[in-house]
Amino acid sequence: MGLPHALILPYPAQGHVIPLLELSYFLMDDGFKITFVNTENNHKRLLANMSKKERNIKGINLVAVPDGLESEEDRKNLGRVNDGFLKKMPIFLEELIQRSNESGDDKITCMIIDVSMAWALEVAKKMGLRAAAFWPASAGILATMLSVPKLIENGVIDPEGTPKQQIFQLDADMPPMNSNNLVWTCFSDPELRRKLFNYMVKSIRAIEIAEYIICNSFKEIELPAFIHASNIIPVGPLLTGKRFGKPIGHFWPEDATCMAWLDEQPANSVIYVAFGSFTIFNQIQFQELALGLELSGRTFLWVVRPDLTSETSDAYPEGFRDRVMTKGRMVGWTPQQKVLAHPSIACFISHCGWNSTLEGMRNGVPFLCWPYFADQFLNQSYICDVWRTGLQMTANDSGIITREHIKLRVEELLGDKTMRARALELKEIANKSVIKGGSSFENLKSFADAMK
Repeated sequence: MGLPHALILPYPAQGHVIPLLELSYFLMDDGFKITFVNTENNHKRLLANMSKKERNIKGINLVAVPDGLESEEDRKNLGRVNDGFLKKMPIFLEELIQRSNESGDDKITCMIIDVSMAWALEVAKKMGLRAAAFWPASAGILATMLSVPKLIENGVIDPEGTPKQQIFQLDADMPPMNSNNLVWTCFSDPELRRKLFNYMVKSIRAIEIAEYIICNSFKEIELPAFIHASNIIPVGPLLTGKRFGKPIGHFWPEDATCMAWLDEQPANSVIYVAFGSFTIFNQIQFQELALGLELSGRTFLWVVRPDLTSETSDAYPEGFRDRVMTKGRMVGWTPQQKVLAHPSIACFISHCGWNSTLEGMRNGVPFLCWPYFADQFLNQSYICDVWRTGLQMTANDSGIITREHIKLRVEELLGDKTMRARALELKEIANKSVIKGGSSFENLKSFADAMK
């Protein structure tokens, strides 16, 4: 009898690939062989940012399948991306499983599938494999998605997913949510909204055949959500950085020189600024952010992705780079988990993506919240209203977060000693949950045993 062998399938976005790779490493430590499936496009990007040693980790096989899109198509257009999957992926997955079955001892025994790829659970069923679904974000968001029939019944949204009632609560103990910030309602194009809503409804129906639904969160921070949706099992926070010296799963080349630069800065002195892999700013907002960091008078490390602003290649205010040369450092991408663990970091200006939220939390770093879309608004509510470890950035009447507001918020946050203390308390709780005896560790161990 060969080892248990799991096929792992993430949604093709960086925030989904990272936690599913960490889950893979946990399963490998527990005796599983892993086949990790990326789209061809993301597979190339992943390999380009891995060392030879990392590419050849024993027990994990990184494979690529086509995403059904032409090479020049825009892979940030989620409607096109989701349509593309169903064209080619199911057949390629079946062939992959078939080939493994023919190899004797090496055959795939189970599938763990991102909830956003739930159509693949049908492939598992057809191929006679056990299957589980994995949710990479907060349990609160998944509970909301599972509650769509109820939201329609209560008049929060109509049967097409269009918001009817703005503020709603799933449960008295859960934070209020705004129906304009639901995963599918954040997009201005009505056709795209309809497509994403339908895709999500189908995904939620499809996960009914999963034996387990596991989630990258932990009981202590979202207890009301886990009580509300008792079929969701918390196994997080899953973080890769502690394993191979560098997180695996990044699509951009990391600027590792920023770590030596951080070593030169005093403790709790640096503002870390990063907005994940999706956020895009217009020119005005980009410049206000730059000038706000300058105005704060503090040292900062700012991640400026090549595509963070869409309008010009050199979007910085005139003379900005020269003026902040001794104070600020702008880089294309960072080893974020290492950065947030560095003693020089004072706070995190963040889009509040779930991975960033957990990474900041596990390092006791307070937040300035600047959500862009989808689940990031609920994550902001958790940070500011439930855990009280951060402050919200507020746009002016023109929708711009101004330089003066940025300076003010930085001062307010860094002057609040109790917020820092709460962030450090939460760090303790988070780290306890993933060590032997912790709630998530024990859940994950039971899950792995069951999947064997």
